[in-house]
Amino acid sequence: MLIEAGGAVFAEVGFHNATVREICRRAGANIAAVNYHFGDKDALYREVLAYYQGRALQKYPLDLGVRPGAPATERLRAFVRSFLLRIFDHSSDAWHGKLISREMIDPTSALDAIVVERIRPQAQHLGGIVRELLGGEPDVETVRLCSFSVVSQCLFYHHCQPVVCRLFPEQKFSPEQVEKLADHITSFSLAAIKACSRRGNEADAKRATTPSASSRRRLRASR
Repeated sequence: MLIEAGGAVFAEVGFHNATVREICRRAGANIAAVNYHFGDKDALYREVLAYYQGRALQKYPLDLGVRPGAPATERLRAFVRSFLLRIFDHSSDAWHGKLISREMIDPTSALDAIVVERIRPQAQHLGGIVRELLGGEPDVETVRLCSFSVVSQCLFYHHCQPVVCRLFPEQKFSPEQVEKLADHITSFSLAAIKACSRRGNEADAKRATTPSASSRRRLRASR
């Protein structure tokens, strides 16, 4: 009960404004329960983050059932769809999206563990998909920038939801609309990644046909 109550309170008011007293009140527990079971508020918060992140990934895994070895285009859509479903989960106890949003805006000491245990593995998963879509041997920066662009599209709709819904009241982020959004972000990202791949291939070809400075010096010296 403390985990569930903590998730609600931390999501509503953030870590710094949350009180052990309020969490225990909602859990129907003695005020000493947090210290007894977790040690302090910081430890409870870390457990809450781990619990809801794990729960979200269990409900919406990164591959969403796409078979191993499926085309990279299918795996990209599964990643985008999973990401959107996690952050727009409207079930009564799905605090994952709000908790992570608050952590990004006002980081706590728990962020390092979140990055190591949760975010980095997801980034590596997406990076592998992007690398395959780019083809050849893309440089690390291109893979990183393309990956960030995919994720940023998803996060825009979550972080800017209050503005988006005021500009377009028909946008409710229902399950059906999330599916359409996943299709759009995927197709948009695939087109952009294809353009980056083409630009990279053109740059490689140009370098291959352009004599290096040392080659030009040797050519001048031989004349």
